[in-house]
Amino acid sequence: MSNSFLYIVTVIIWGSTWIAINYQLGEVAAEVSIVYRFGLAALCMFAYCRLKKLPLKFSAKQHVQLFAFGLTLFGFNYYLLYNAQAHINSALTSIAFSTLMMVNIINARLWFKTHISSQVYYGGALGLMGIVTLFWPQISNVHFGDSTLLGLGFCLIGVLFASTGNMISIKNKHNNMPVLPATAWGMLYGSIFMFVLALGQGQTFNFSYTFEYISSLLYLSIFGSVIAFGCYLTLLDRIGAHKASYATIMFPAVAVVISSFVEGFTWDSFTFIGLGLMLAGNLVVLAKPRKRKNISSLAEAIET
Repeated sequence: MSNSFLYIVTVIIWGSTWIAINYQLGEVAAEVSIVYRFGLAALCMFAYCRLKKLPLKFSAKQHVQLFAFGLTLFGFNYYLLYNAQAHINSALTSIAFSTLMMVNIINARLWFKTHISSQVYYGGALGLMGIVTLFWPQISNVHFGDSTLLGLGFCLIGVLFASTGNMISIKNKHNNMPVLPATAWGMLYGSIFMFVLALGQGQTFNFSYTFEYISSLLYLSIFGSVIAFGCYLTLLDRIGAHKASYATIMFPAVAVVISSFVEGFTWDSFTFIGLGLMLAGNLVVLAKPRKRKNISSLAEAIET
């Protein structure tokens, strides 16, 4: 699959998961729903790896790394983001989570000494300006009291965990661990971690047998986890975390378009300007960098 196809699939699926998440909230505790989501996703991923005869055996040292991978990307970060939404609205959550790209830029340099071109910084800045503009009507009157600051704190710590998971995924590939088998184990460990956490909190492992809950769980597990994470983590290896994570800035754009049809969302000037900036940033980040001409060869060309 081409990088463009993987990127588009990731953005469309994760930009639409908010609908499914809404149906997950209520009767079943959020932590328990996360256990169900990634537990089912892990089973699907293991089944696919078995079908394709992909290697699933790893050393004890590699399993320690896979546990850290699962805890950071499929466990604790989701727990923090769900808790953040109890204190702040979805607009602030989206803005805070969109900082993942900038955190990935810093971590890519720290972990792998990745060179980041100036166009990535410019594109990321445009994207962040776009998402703030898009949600400005929702955040302009927010009172930054203790509850709001606590929610933002949860969200930003969740972003740090998610970025760490991104870096571990790249490290997995550097250690010759195939993406899909590593992801299967990561999802299993993330689900186990959330299971232990939910037990420690005294949560009841009930289940909602409504069509809305079951269908949304299947969508989040198969599309939102197996397919989207499979595409995204493959992109991490191909184009780097600093570029792949721009997808997190594009999610709200997809959500707004879907909301226009599902909920009758009305567009205003903030919507058009915000989406325009986000799309412009997307083009800048993913555009092929211009090749700089070698000075010496240029001088030779001038002399001749």
